[in-house]
Amino acid sequence: MTGIETKCIHEGWKPKQGEARQLPIYQSTTFKYDSSDAMGKLFDLEADGYFYTRLQNPTNDAVAAKICAMEGGVAAMLTSSGQAANFYAVFNICEAGDHFIASSSIYGGTYNLFGVTMKKMGIECTFVDQELPEEELEKYFRPNTKAVFGETITNPTVSVFDFEKFARLAHSHGVPLIVDNTFATPVNCRPFEWGADIVTHSTTKYMDGHAVGVGGCIVDSGNFDWMKYAEKYPGLTTPDESYHGITYAERFGKGAYITKATAQLMRDLGSVQSPQNAFYLNLGLESLPLRMERHCQNALAVAKFLQAQEKVAWVHYAGLESDPYYALAQKYMPKGTCGVLSFGIKGGREASIRFMDQLKFASIVTHVADAKTCLLHPASHTHRQMTDEQLAEAGVAPDLIRLSVGIENVDDLIADLKQALDKVTVVE
Repeated sequence: MTGIETKCIHEGWKPKQGEARQLPIYQSTTFKYDSSDAMGKLFDLEADGYFYTRLQNPTNDAVAAKICAMEGGVAAMLTSSGQAANFYAVFNICEAGDHFIASSSIYGGTYNLFGVTMKKMGIECTFVDQELPEEELEKYFRPNTKAVFGETITNPTVSVFDFEKFARLAHSHGVPLIVDNTFATPVNCRPFEWGADIVTHSTTKYMDGHAVGVGGCIVDSGNFDWMKYAEKYPGLTTPDESYHGITYAERFGKGAYITKATAQLMRDLGSVQSPQNAFYLNLGLESLPLRMERHCQNALAVAKFLQAQEKVAWVHYAGLESDPYYALAQKYMPKGTCGVLSFGIKGGREASIRFMDQLKFASIVTHVADAKTCLLHPASHTHRQMTDEQLAEAGVAPDLIRLSVGIENVDDLIADLKQALDKVTVVE
């Protein structure tokens, strides 16, 4: 079996004699054909090829194929952002009148997408506490439930998702499990091996690794049998009149889900990743295993440092043996989780904010999971639109700081954290 380090370098683009060794950027909106009939077959999905970059592009497809190989899937597609990937992943199998279940601990932007925007489209999402036992979670399923959604490592609470528990629940009700694997990346976790059916990524984060290109990706395992539950998924199992009556599950087999998402959703909604960004992403993927190892090493050292500080109220990082998610992390991610941890300063919200403002190396930015150390205060930033009740439901404490540990010298990072703590006066 080819190691993931090798896949990160060699999958996707395999140049033939005389071709560019590095993946080319196909910076073209359109592609030429010698006859009308040849192009017509592309529009009818009767032939493979490219005709307009809003649907597919050779650079994008090569990078999607690399991520697909890394995750162990059968088909993948790039999107313009991780938010678009999560939207497409659910909307590809849900329509007005449908329902799906999601963990309440997911990223605030995804929470709003599912709970507000998709609700306006007639698709209802029930948010659940992912720590509940199976018998309690069972109660949230309905006859019109079409999917279950979670994050491998939640953003920003860094909780670890119990794949096997949710896979059992989803599959017992005949629905797929969709997992956002952004923080762990396939270097540290491959959700398909634990029962997930579809994986999404914000490639903007660790995969790109340098905060230069926004993007997303959807990967299908090919394991979910859409025809077995044909009545639940008419979009895949009945004729699509916009493509002359093609039934995706019959025509494309294991490639049905991604074919529909590309040919139908990308055609109509157009959230395509630019070939330039896909090129940057490919460069980032080549060094991903090296960076993830360093991120995890640094984050563990920082977490241990913070845990020993009197002014720090609490630290959550699944690499710590004292963390409640340590056992799950060892099970699903034995090589390490990610470089993101959360903690709070004694004195609450205001003390945490004062501490952040004293840092020199660590930047206060909206971003997370790139080479540079950065942090933010979710209650004031990414989750600002959520009510106090919603924040509590999502596990976002008022003093929570999300710290994304970079790949700098860890002694320098710890020194920066120490000098900032020294300047904060804690009033308990």
